[in-house]
Amino acid sequence: MPRRPRWSRASRIATAADVADLRRLASRRAPRMVFDYVDGAAEGERSMARAVQAFERVEFAPHVLRDVSAAPTPVEILGRRIAMPVVLGPTGFTRMMHRAGERAVARAAEHAGVPYVLSTMGTTTAADVAAAAPGGWNWFQLYVVRDRARSLETLSMASDAGMDVLVVTVDVPVAGARLRDVRHGMTIPPSLRWRGALEALRHPAWWFDFLTGEPLRFATVDGAPDDMAGLTNLMFDPSVTVADLEWIRSAWPGRLLVKGVQRVDDAKELAAVGVDGLVVSNHGGRQLDRAATPLELLPEVVAAVGDRTEVFLDGGVRSGADVAAAVALGARACFVGRAYLYGLMAGGEPGVRRVLDLLHAELVRTLQLLGVGGVEGLSPDVVRLRDR
Repeated sequence: MPRRPRWSRASRIATAADVADLRRLASRRAPRMVFDYVDGAAEGERSMARAVQAFERVEFAPHVLRDVSAAPTPVEILGRRIAMPVVLGPTGFTRMMHRAGERAVARAAEHAGVPYVLSTMGTTTAADVAAAAPGGWNWFQLYVVRDRARSLETLSMASDAGMDVLVVTVDVPVAGARLRDVRHGMTIPPSLRWRGALEALRHPAWWFDFLTGEPLRFATVDGAPDDMAGLTNLMFDPSVTVADLEWIRSAWPGRLLVKGVQRVDDAKELAAVGVDGLVVSNHGGRQLDRAATPLELLPEVVAAVGDRTEVFLDGGVRSGADVAAAVALGARACFVGRAYLYGLMAGGEPGVRRVLDLLHAELVRTLQLLGVGGVEGLSPDVVRLRDR
């Protein structure tokens, strides 16, 4: 019998039909502990599961007999036009997923015409991200640390790199319990103990890249990456309040978003302070299990803050149809995290580009089938959440 042709990894990425395909490719390339670091969430992982399941409850009500020969996807957020309502959100330890790390993600975002948010817990400096994607719209995400002078230095580095949007994450007063990582004995960087050695045999390409690439380190914060307890004590300040946001506002020259909103009354308070945007998010389910489900909370937050501030959604987005549903329910754009990390793990920058291509194609097709023509035609009357 003739042998079946072996497809290259590049061809598998290029022909991936959806994000789920890229997730499967990622699970084959990356060691289990690394894949689970991305794929997992806190405790029983209910928050993450509910965020995804909320999109499964979406029911569209399409118009018919409309001219949908064109379906433009550009939108304006924070005073600037982007190619589609998608933001590549902040993720930590990104070079652990692939040696190209944040640089690859920033270049893919630049190519797609969408923003990229560099994390405080990133493994590439703000200056290096700006050099990798000089034409991109690069943002910065901040955790307020105990040493306020250190926060000021971080803001200065981001501003000097040309980043003009700051995303302050406020839902991590302490670190969540990610039990998959605990069960794996996860270390950052991953160690070649006996279990790691067995994983190396199963995933040689990942380990070769990891062992021959630039050593994994935190590019913005000091501290050895394997000292997770010490790093947590440094990074997460449980005393942060709204007053700290006002202090950040006075120190930051650009736009200010707050990420981690999970209550309507908190959204109202933040809008009253005058932040430029709110991100309805439960941190991808990675902090508090049984937290609010972002898509379900979104319409209430939008109604509560009106036009005083822009509202974004983060959590559970896996397709362009998900993006369309969130925008129809009031989001200006969606933050995407795990979806692009699956692409990065599967194949570096081409994998991230494939995720963005899929999101765009799915969004266009959904807009046409909804009979709205373009993103600006999306409204609550074309979508509802079915009863549980």
